[in-house]
Amino acid sequence: MKHILTTALLSAAMLASPALAEGYPDRPIGVGVSYGAGGATDFQARIVTMTAGNEDALGQPMYIINKPGAGGRKGWNWFATEAEADGYMTSAYNVPHFIAQSIKGGVKYSVDSFEPIANWGADPAVVIVGKDSEFNSVGDMITFAKANPGKVTTSGAGLFVGHHIAALQIERACECKLAYIPTKGGGAAAMKAVIAGETMAGINNLSDAYRAAQAGNVKILGVADLERNAEFLPDVPTLKEAGLDVDNASVNFRGLMVPKGTPQDVIDKLAAAVPAMFQNKRVMGRMKAGGSPMKVMSREEVQKMWAARQESLKELLAGL
Repeated sequence: MKHILTTALLSAAMLASPALAEGYPDRPIGVGVSYGAGGATDFQARIVTMTAGNEDALGQPMYIINKPGAGGRKGWNWFATEAEADGYMTSAYNVPHFIAQSIKGGVKYSVDSFEPIANWGADPAVVIVGKDSEFNSVGDMITFAKANPGKVTTSGAGLFVGHHIAALQIERACECKLAYIPTKGGGAAAMKAVIAGETMAGINNLSDAYRAAQAGNVKILGVADLERNAEFLPDVPTLKEAGLDVDNASVNFRGLMVPKGTPQDVIDKLAAAVPAMFQNKRVMGRMKAGGSPMKVMSREEVQKMWAARQESLKELLAGL
């Protein structure tokens, strides 16, 4: 009797699985954002998901749930341990953030906790100062930092996020000491600290900094990437051009993921629809207007990127 019951349950599950994929999604889909409202990840997530309800996309809207705290740890801990793995709760990821945090420890997630769906952007870290700052170049800031160890207070979105990694690389390259201050509330709070004069400098996302510079609130001194950003900041040098051996390890890749255990057919459906959704002309136009660099990648490309970043960050963080 027990064997018959088990067989019946297994048969029912096998029959239910195709039905789930065939009807998915039949209600709105959540998107967890591990940073506060108004920051770059929140701003961009709202744009790239705005056409989700279109019939040529997912046919159901996506809504944002902000879970900020501890540089993203709070939201990703929740997502890895409490979110339902049914395809109706996704999350924005930030790389190198969650990978670096999992390498350093003290969190409940790793790259094995999540399944990537697609990538929408690649946002370099930039060095910024207030509009009235005496620093007009990275060289000015470094000269002051060398003469005044620990006096250059520098805001960022948290510990072992891209901003922090860029700060650590700058310190190693200049052989000087910065006072990195992780702020509560992510990039938006870190930007406010610079604008309000609470810190002498900041390391933030290009997209946040671009909008702030356009408004006349900050000056952007350098970009932590291998090349200048020709689209948004053609006149701003890279940190390498400024004489610092800083590469692109802090570039912030953003995209969507689901919890491990999500049905494969649901993952496949999302992976097929989401990249095209990111490439919608309205979406791309809004992203460009907001100074947000795009880099659309498929699930397979993101899997390779995650694996490569995992290895490079292990080496980088051991050296720092």
